[in-house]
Amino acid sequence: MRQLENAGSQFQRLVTIMDTLRSPGGCPWDGEQTHESLLRYLVEEAYEVVEAIEAPAGIDRALLKEELGDVLLQVVFHSRVAEETPAEQGGFDIVQVLTALNDKLERRHPHVFGDEEAATGDDVLTRWDELKKKEKPERTGPLDGIPPHLPALALAEKTLSKASKAGLLDPEEMGAGTSFTTEEELGEHLLTLVAAAKSRGLDAERALRTATRNLIAQHS
Repeated sequence: MRQLENAGSQFQRLVTIMDTLRSPGGCPWDGEQTHESLLRYLVEEAYEVVEAIEAPAGIDRALLKEELGDVLLQVVFHSRVAEETPAEQGGFDIVQVLTALNDKLERRHPHVFGDEEAATGDDVLTRWDELKKKEKPERTGPLDGIPPHLPALALAEKTLSKASKAGLLDPEEMGAGTSFTTEEELGEHLLTLVAAAKSRGLDAERALRTATRNLIAQHS
C-alpha cells in the first residue's frame, strides 16, 4: 500500500510540474506545443521503449525505466494540452483520462472485478473482444477499428489476425509455399524482399500498406 501511495504522490507531482510548464511564466517551448507538434515525440518515445526491451544484451532495465517515464510524460502533456480546450468542444483533463482507463479495465475484466469466470488467457481475450464490440457498436465490420497509421508490417499483422478470427482468410493457406521456419529465416526473407524492392525503385513500406488497405477494403 505504501508503494501505491508513493506512486500517487509522484504522479500528482508530475501533473503539477506539467501544469507549471504550460502556465503563464512557465516554459516557452512547452507552452507552444500542440497535439500535432507533440505527435512525433510520442511515436519516438514508444520506439525507444522497444529499443530498451530489445537491447542486444537483453532488456536494458535502466533505459526502460527512463523511456517509460518519457512515454508517461507524453500522456500527461497531451492531457494538459487537451485541458485548454473547452469541455463543450471535446476538452478533457488527466483525471478524465485516468477515470476512463480505470473504468474500462474493470469493465473488460469481469472475471476479476465481477462474477464471471475465465480459465485461460484465450478466454480472457475472447471476452475482451465481445465487450469491446458492445462498447463500440459503430464498428460493424470485422476489420473495423484497426489503426490505419500503424507501420506497414504491424498493420498487416493486425489485419491478418482480425481477418483470421473472423474466418475471412487462412494465414497458413496464404503463406503456403514459403520455406522459412524461424524468425531469423523470416527476417532474412523480409530483408531480401526489401532489397529486391529497392533495386527496382519500389517502396516496400508503401507496397505492403497498400496491399493491406486493399484487403481491408475488400471486407468493409
